[in-house]
Amino acid sequence: MSDKAAKELTGKHVLFMVLAFFGVIIAVNFTMAYKAVSTFPGLEVKNGYVASQNFDKERAAQLALGWTVSANLEGQQLRLSIVDRDGNPVQPAELTAILGRPTVVKDDQELEFSFDGQIYTAPVRTAPGKWNLRLTALAEDGTKFRQRIVLYASD
Repeated sequence: MSDKAAKELTGKHVLFMVLAFFGVIIAVNFTMAYKAVSTFPGLEVKNGYVASQNFDKERAAQLALGWTVSANLEGQQLRLSIVDRDGNPVQPAELTAILGRPTVVKDDQELEFSFDGQIYTAPVRTAPGKWNLRLTALAEDGTKFRQRIVLYASD
């Protein structure tokens, strides 16, 4: 009888199995929720409705500038080209850019550009993978130009 009693499934065993099962599920859910919230980079705008009211007007003004932007990563240097519709280099009144990962802000870096008359260059710290360049420029006439450029860094 002692062998049979040792192998018998009791209510306590079932209770512990159920608690362990749901405990694992709850622990995984809390871990995933924490990771989702802690890596969320934040909101793009405080009020999406208010931002949408001027979107078409700002987009039309930006398109009227006729600027074309291209960027690429070469090692630990970012090369940025801004040209007008005639292909001439553009030197905006203000130029700011943030290079970062698409999903986390801990790798964001504000770039310091130098302009050689044709191309803007800035030193960067990148690891392999996908990066977003969030560019904001101000034209001489006060028109804001914004663009996000997806870049890929290799080894």
